[in-house]
Amino acid sequence: MRLVTIRIGAQTRAGRLEGDRILELDHADAGALLAAVGVGGAADAEPVAEHPLHGADLAPVVPRPSKIFCLGLNYAAHIRETGRDIPEFPTLFAKFPDALVGARDPILLPPESARADWEVELAIVIGRAARRVSVEEAGAAIAGYTICNDVTMRDWQQRTLQWLQGKTWERSTPLGPALVTPDELDAGVDLALRCEVDGEVMQDGRTSDLVFGPAECVAYISTIATLQPGDVISTGTPGGIGDARTPPIYLRPGQVVRTSIEGIGEMVNGCVADSGRR
Repeated sequence: MRLVTIRIGAQTRAGRLEGDRILELDHADAGALLAAVGVGGAADAEPVAEHPLHGADLAPVVPRPSKIFCLGLNYAAHIRETGRDIPEFPTLFAKFPDALVGARDPILLPPESARADWEVELAIVIGRAARRVSVEEAGAAIAGYTICNDVTMRDWQQRTLQWLQGKTWERSTPLGPALVTPDELDAGVDLALRCEVDGEVMQDGRTSDLVFGPAECVAYISTIATLQPGDVISTGTPGGIGDARTPPIYLRPGQVVRTSIEGIGEMVNGCVADSGRR
């Protein structure tokens, strides 16, 4: 099963994909749907309307998760390109919901940063409450998987040893296009993930290079905090970031970023300059 969140006028609605159709469900978004009825209920929910997938206005697949945990340094190739050692424990940071945008929305590049960088990542969406679960139990808490582009302002990230200030700029992080449930996508197999900028391949990795897999991430983070339905865990990026290139390469207004993961789909996001005004 594949779940989406679509914008209809000023509202968002949860939807279930069936072929080239979106079956609108009676919940505000995919996260609210999971919290109310779980994955099984989402599969059985009666549609209230139908929309074509082509041209649909896709919101972040979970627009307002209560928590967004992210892992850094979780692909061996990316760790090597940064010159670091394989970590003993997951490296965690957070994002806030205001950072999220949809699979076709623009990425805002802030005027305060000159070093915006791409990071294609496999993201986990939680389907049921999980607290202190084991690795063996963690799979039951996973509703499905989606794509996150963890766009990072490297100059702000590297101001201190703490990364948060480089990671959660408003309207900078695409999340989507759909949540794909584990019965359709086995994240334990070797999935290809890729990032292209203006058609040039920048990242071309595989999930077999992960240091900590999805179940390990869920188990570890659930030791710290109760994971709730709709919460998101972005599992880290493979090698190929712009900041590690010689010379470094960064995103600029007018460029188009395409991120894809085998079995999930792709996001296509243009980069635009943030006016800095609200």
